[in-house]
Amino acid sequence: MAEHHYLDNEEQSVVIVMTSGPSTPHRCATPFYIGAILASMDAEVHIFFTMEGVMLAKKGVAAGLAAMQGGKTILEFIRDAKAAGVKLHLCKPAMPGYELDASELIDEIDEVANAGALADLILSSDKSMYF
Repeated sequence: MAEHHYLDNEEQSVVIVMTSGPSTPHRCATPFYIGAILASMDAEVHIFFTMEGVMLAKKGVAAGLAAMQGGKTILEFIRDAKAAGVKLHLCKPAMPGYELDASELIDEIDEVANAGALADLILSSDKSMYF
């Protein structure tokens, strides 16, 4: 059996749906870490914040969370992903349920979008992941 390596495939786009938020900080670093790795391997990576995940986009929230005690903040993981080329999308329909206003968003968010944009990302991506 031939050995298969990650660079041997044609799949180049990934969407990560981020539903985890402040109530589960231990789940919040990995999506950005994986996204940064994939982007550094020249994959097109999109992270779409929805449900409680939208709260990570509120100024001050991700800066005050870490996946483990003494670890990097979630905001640092978000910034690492952005630096690697990951695009960040925020679910507009989820914002009112968390009393989140567009003026409160971190600068790293690329787009505030509707569920149709998420559907397009999922259908057009080679892979999708959910956290």
